[in-house]
Amino acid sequence: MEPLPAWAVTLIGVFIGAACGFTARRARLCSFGAIEDAWMGGDTRRLRIFGLALAVALVGTQLLVVLGWLSPQLSTYVPAALPWLSIALGSTIFGIGMALVGTCGFGCLVRLGSGDLRSLIVMMVFGAVAYATLRGMLASFRIDVLEAQALPMPGGVQGDLPSLLSWFGFGDWRLAIVLVAAVILMLAVLADRRLRRSPRLLLAGLTLGLGVVAGWWATGVAIDEFSMIPRPQSLTFVSPIGRALYAVLTSPIGFLDFGVGTIFGVTLGAFASALYDREFRWEAFDDHHEMRRHLTGGALMGFGGILAGGCTIGQGVTAGSLMALSWPLAIAGMMLGARIGIAFLVEGTLREMLAERLGRGRAGG
Repeated sequence: MEPLPAWAVTLIGVFIGAACGFTARRARLCSFGAIEDAWMGGDTRRLRIFGLALAVALVGTQLLVVLGWLSPQLSTYVPAALPWLSIALGSTIFGIGMALVGTCGFGCLVRLGSGDLRSLIVMMVFGAVAYATLRGMLASFRIDVLEAQALPMPGGVQGDLPSLLSWFGFGDWRLAIVLVAAVILMLAVLADRRLRRSPRLLLAGLTLGLGVVAGWWATGVAIDEFSMIPRPQSLTFVSPIGRALYAVLTSPIGFLDFGVGTIFGVTLGAFASALYDREFRWEAFDDHHEMRRHLTGGALMGFGGILAGGCTIGQGVTAGSLMALSWPLAIAGMMLGARIGIAFLVEGTLREMLAERLGRGRAGG
């Protein structure tokens, strides 16, 4: 097979994003919605679908690794030193912002494709803050203060579970871990009768998982190393949004990027889905209170997402497919942040939320 040039890799990103956007919108699959269902209603169906996506992505990605086609150490998810403070703080901030907006970066793109102009404004703020944190005025604070607090991996191994276990002398457990994890995640889906009767949700989860594998293949296996820098990446929706905004404002050469391609692909896929279901309609902010909440949430997601090294998809599925050590820390932080954000929305203001919590504490004492 001939190596793929940069424009072809970008086009693959568009197609992958379109498939994910189309199926996610039809299934109403949203990471924040899944967390909210679990936290507030005890309904874990959509959360299990993300588990299905992780299982598919894990099996496919690790197959590429075992065959020697994908080099995880070239990605950004398995560094030899884990920036624990940046990930823990950033993921929590991202979760709070996600609650204020009502969805994650991926969900905003899906909403935008459905005609939600609120998401257009959120994406502009999200992208600007993300790029400022990645390469702009906030980058030095991120690198010199937060990411400086890093936990070195023993022996300088890459930061994933199989590499760490191997260094400690447990041998190569990669395939065993993949098999056990995939079986558990699959059984969690099959055990729910309602999910077995939800083909749209199942298809969305499968598409998302396969999209992650296809992203690793396109950027880590099929690329032409002479036309672009070999840096394996897959689905994530934080830094690509920032890079897409930068490309719009500066040079179109920035559009030749897999991640940027997925941004446009998700929006186009969701647009096609909305037209297909005859549900496309323009929406805007109801009042200045809603606008303020969305703008604040977008800024928090842009800042926190870069600190965390990815969004709910980037860390939750893509980093998880590499068994990165950042995965559990980031997921825990996003779950915690989302819960804090939900509590804030229920109570109305931070002062009321704290007063309510303190009042409950005194009553209990």
